[in-house]
Amino acid sequence: MKGLILSGGKGTRLRPLTYTSAKQLVPVANKPVLFYGIEALAAAGIRDIGIVVGDTKEEIRSAVGDGSRWNVKVTYIEQDAPRGLAHAVLISETFMGCDPFVMYLGDNLLNRGINEFVDEFVREAPAAQILLTRVPDPQMFGVAELEQGRVVRLVEKPREPRSDLALVGVYMFSPAVFESVKRIKPSFRNELEITDAIQDLIDRGLAVRPHLVQGWWKDTGKLEDMLEANRLILDTIERRIDGRVDAESRVEGKVVIDAGATVERSVIRGPVIIGAGARIVHAYVGPFTSIGTGTEIRDSEIEHSIVLEGSVISDLNNRVEDSLIGRNVRIHRMPVKPSAYRFMLGDNSEVGIRW
Repeated sequence: MKGLILSGGKGTRLRPLTYTSAKQLVPVANKPVLFYGIEALAAAGIRDIGIVVGDTKEEIRSAVGDGSRWNVKVTYIEQDAPRGLAHAVLISETFMGCDPFVMYLGDNLLNRGINEFVDEFVREAPAAQILLTRVPDPQMFGVAELEQGRVVRLVEKPREPRSDLALVGVYMFSPAVFESVKRIKPSFRNELEITDAIQDLIDRGLAVRPHLVQGWWKDTGKLEDMLEANRLILDTIERRIDGRVDAESRVEGKVVIDAGATVERSVIRGPVIIGAGARIVHAYVGPFTSIGTGTEIRDSEIEHSIVLEGSVISDLNNRVEDSLIGRNVRIHRMPVKPSAYRFMLGDNSEVGIRW
């Protein structure tokens, strides 16, 4: 069985950060989101993975390489433009050959992995297997309608959903899907929709098995979802202090401090992860915060945020919270004091705050 990871989107909902970085490489708990998908496929025993790439192909190639660090082989499949999930399947036919495969959206996270779903798919051998979860806003997703446990209809982002069962970004297909992809037409968005392809499988009388996901699933396409995914992952970490913490500092709860990081005269209240080479000086780092490698937090407070590598936050009077801060960003105090801060900043930004 092979794997297919989709990493070709433009990430418009995470701009300006994604003007300079692939959305699938934005880190959650100091690890790129894309890596969680590769790990999930590898853990399920899949060793041959195709990654569909677009405008950010060079950045993704540089980050992932040949896949050897996960004991997998990675093949890159270039997509000229985002033309829908089913189009990504279509251009992957040569790579897949006659093998069944798992398709995993590169900006999705499943906390329990996919091992049991892969095992079930191999055992039952349907034409497709879809993962579903109940959501409060099904009009934002592909939605499945079930009758007596069978999938009877799929609709992409319906105006009036007939169910609250959303398609999770992990699919399993037999080679029969390629014929269905070739039979469908572009949607009103001018994209080949994977829901239409799966519906064609159903209409042809082929088996499409639903599986309701237990535990959480996150599509990390928006700021709020990135921060929530960061919170959920950090809540699972185990305490590990490999960096240097001075006697005047206090480290509480589930905290990871990587080797080479230093904490001086500060309070760290977990769950928190602090990357290698980071410096936390006379600062407060609160729960559900990821501090990237080589960053510096000085004379400031931050919580429930993600700070990417090389950034500096210094001399702020008010606490930073609910923020996603890009690489090599500088945030520092200027002469007039504001009452609160909230940021979503792209790479190489600088923010001067009056006081």
